Amino acid sequence: MTINCKGTLIDLATPKVMGILNITPDSFYSESRNVSLLTLLKTAEEMLEQGATFLDIGGYSTRPGAQDISEAEELDRIIPAIQAILKNFPESIISIDTFRSTVATEALKAGAAMVNDISAGNLDENMLKVVAEFQVPYIMMHMRGNPKTMKNLKDYTDLTQELLFYFSEKISAARALGINDIIVDPGFGFSKNIDQNFELLSNLRKFKVLGLPILAGLSRKSTIYKTLGCSPLEALNGTTVLNTMAIANGTNILRVHDVKEAMETVKLMSQLTF
Repeated sequence: MTINCKGTLIDLATPKVMGILNITPDSFYSESRNVSLLTLLKTAEEMLEQGATFLDIGGYSTRPGAQDISEAEELDRIIPAIQAILKNFPESIISIDTFRSTVATEALKAGAAMVNDISAGNLDENMLKVVAEFQVPYIMMHMRGNPKTMKNLKDYTDLTQELLFYFSEKISAARALGINDIIVDPGFGFSKNIDQNFELLSNLRKFKVLGLPILAGLSRKSTIYKTLGCSPLEALNGTTVLNTMAIANGTNILRVHDVKEAMETVKLMSQLTF
């Protein structure tokens, strides 16, 4: 459960928190949109002070129905952000949230320490090669189709078993290329409906059979706010409840908008014995 981020060993036996830094104008949670470097640096500083181990930077919105942007525009968003954060907070560990190998390459050259890929290489056949070349940790997520089509691809015979088979194939491909540090993300909300998300959370411990760290990205998602009949802005309490269940079911990394509350969840849960 230890991963190597540019020479820094991170022990995931105790759950860690990954702060979300969206450099997009249309992320589903409006409060997470960092459209200026000043706002971004302020948010990054707050997250690091609150205890985030990782900062996950993304310049391509993957919410359902989001507009496609070019690689050039994605790079224009994320490279200055990575450079600015590392200049001001040189010890920070940055994850690049992208499914494009070119973007991943430039982000890693700029100082990012890991790759978070929603498609596990399905949307860019060169992604695994790039990760192997740079020897960085790789977060592989489950999703069907792409951000534009995923909402129509929710039919499963056995959701958990199909995801386990998916990951076993992806892990095998990554290992064959020499990728050492792999983290699996079941992809809550990606090509899954609300009932399927709750089923997946209930069965999360079954993914321990893969022998790899698990990341859960539940923060303020529609599974929470639609179930509660509220908005993403009002979904913090629900997020904390589901993050608690995720840790109870074996999650090693919580990917969140609200670092302080996630850190409190980790601290309280660490006092319990399962």
